[in-house]
Parts: sequence; structure tokens; C-alpha cells
Amino acid sequence: MSDFISPDWAAPHNIKSLVTTRQGGSSQAPYDSFNLASHVNDDLVSVTTNRKILAQQLPSEPVWLNQVHSNIVVDAAATDALVDADGSYTTQTDVVSVVLTADCLPVLVCTQQGDAVAALHAGWRGLLNGILEQGVLKLIKASQREAKDCLIWFGPGIGFDNFEVGQEVREAFLQKSADKKAIEQCFSKVPGKQDKYMADMVQLAKYRLSQIGVENFSGGDFCSYKDKEKFYSYRRDGITGRMASLIWIEHK
Repeated sequence: MSDFISPDWAAPHNIKSLVTTRQGGSSQAPYDSFNLASHVNDDLVSVTTNRKILAQQLPSEPVWLNQVHSNIVVDAAATDALVDADGSYTTQTDVVSVVLTADCLPVLVCTQQGDAVAALHAGWRGLLNGILEQGVLKLIKASQREAKDCLIWFGPGIGFDNFEVGQEVREAFLQKSADKKAIEQCFSKVPGKQDKYMADMVQLAKYRLSQIGVENFSGGDFCSYKDKEKFYSYRRDGITGRMASLIWIEHK
């Protein structure tokens, strides 16, 4: 467990979650060393070995997704094949929801009552198109809870100081938001660069979720780009591995 991160949030005791780092596995450079993604041209034997190491911490095989920067969220317990989706949820015990990231924002969700969980993959496209709202709405429908019952934890993603985007990204968020001022505060003009902005993914995520009634947020302290020893970063390295963010309801 020394190479994993345990989310620091107010989740109930029966909610279990962890985030892998790039350390402690068998993959060779540039995927060194705990890459869990099978789609990045890493040696599949190494990926399989890494997944077996991870499995020792889990109650069951994670429900892996083929992530496509969509707003599709599936029921993890009803998913028995690799599907195109960017999030999953469950109300069943010992079903493990997981997303893979290397700069995109991994978002873990649970209810305060401990009866539902979700793992969501929020790149800026998915965030713009409502991946987080879809995840929360499906979770609360399945658990018959309310958005205010949800706890959110933001995992390691690219930080505000390192995520440069074009003006078109800022404009897209402004067009889809009622509170223009709130969105403007999530972007900062890059000095000396025309039409370039630094984007704050965590603040954008908080804004979008608060619009549907979510109130409780934690995490957002890890920058995948900044910490090369601990995290993979696609923006920094190009060819690289992926970390996993996982959550499940422990069987009592």
C-alpha cells in the first residue's frame, strides 16, 4: 500500500477508495513502472502483472472502461465487457468502479449514507459535456438520494499552473454556463501569449457540480504534471502510462 494514495475525505467507513501512483510496478520506461492501461502500447505482460498487484487490494476485478472523453456513465454491476464510457457507478457491495488518468481529473463520488459510489473521468471535453452531472444524477437516482447527499473527492489531475488551453476552450465553457463571472474566474490569461489561458479543472468541476446541488468537496491537491516521480502526465511526457482511481462499497 505504500505506493498508493488513500483519499482524505469524510467518506463513511464502508466506502473504500484508493489511487495508484506510477511507482511499484513492472513496466519499463517510458511507462515505468505501475502502468495499468492496456491501450498505451506498453507491454501487456507488464500491464497484467501490475493489475495483479493491484487486485491484491481489491474485493473483485475492477470494471475497466474504454474511456473516450464522453459523458457516458454506466452501471458497473451490469457491465460485463469493455464498453465506451467515462464513468461508472454502483449501489452493490464489492463492485469496483475505476477510471484511468494521466492529467485528466479523476473524480470519486459516494453518498454520505454509504450506499452508492461512482468513479468519473473528467478531461475538459467530458467536463464541458456533463460527465460529472451525469455521474451524480445516475448515482442519486439509483440510491434514491439527493445531490446534497454526495461527497466528492478530486484525485491527481493537471493543476491550474500547468494546464494551458486556447481561447476556444474558455469560450465553450462560457457558452454553456449561466454564471459567466464564475467561469471567468476559472481561467487566467497567459502573459505574452495571445488567446491562451491557464484553466483550473478543479474549480470548473466544483462549479458544474454545485449547479446541480452538490455541496461537499475534498481533494484537488495533487498535480499530475508537477510531480514526475509520483504521477504520469500526458501533457508533460506524451508517451506515458496511466494511474487508476478506484472506489467500492465494502461488504459488511
